[in-house]
Amino acid sequence: MKKFILGTKKSMIQVFDADGRAYPATVLSAGPVTVTQVKTIERDGYAALQVGFGEQKEQRLSKAVKGHLKTLGNFRHLSEFCVSSDEMAKYKLGDKVDLSAFAAGDMVSVRSQSKGKGFQGAVKRHHFKGGSRTHGQKHSEREVGSINGGGRVGSGRVAKGKRMPGRMGGDMVTVKNLKVLQVRPETNELVVHGSLPGRKGALVTIVA
Repeated sequence: MKKFILGTKKSMIQVFDADGRAYPATVLSAGPVTVTQVKTIERDGYAALQVGFGEQKEQRLSKAVKGHLKTLGNFRHLSEFCVSSDEMAKYKLGDKVDLSAFAAGDMVSVRSQSKGKGFQGAVKRHHFKGGSRTHGQKHSEREVGSINGGGRVGSGRVAKGKRMPGRMGGDMVTVKNLKVLQVRPETNELVVHGSLPGRKGALVTIVA
């Protein structure tokens, strides 16, 4: 059975096992989510569940979204999870999905958006070492250096994919094979081993 849920990044803590070993862990505030649409192969071409998570002010929702959600709620986030046709029969519109399906020891994949760092140079963005600090170098310690083709055909142009300064961060990152250390259904919290990309409060997608 496929397990899935949406949540937000909360904080990092230490978790101790029975032998006293400490594990770095991230606390996620996960669910519950509400099934807002059931997509079928016959009608939509693929089988998936659309779920809503979080609260949003009604005036911030478009008329199209209000008509789609009807009386299910004003959700801040909508996301889809592909499921098999057999699992599809277990869900219907308006059903709640919580942490009851997860258990300590499960291996999950978590996807979230990394922190945006703005426009950065190549030393920070791509870990370039920079130029020499000797032999008359004055203001070029962190410059990229030559960016031409390097003698190739069509030299003089910048090759596609050249590592250069640019906007850094703000990318969707998936971290796989994270172990669930604790499940706290009373507070809707999931504790996973390791760190996750993104700021506190960032939306995370959890799939097992």
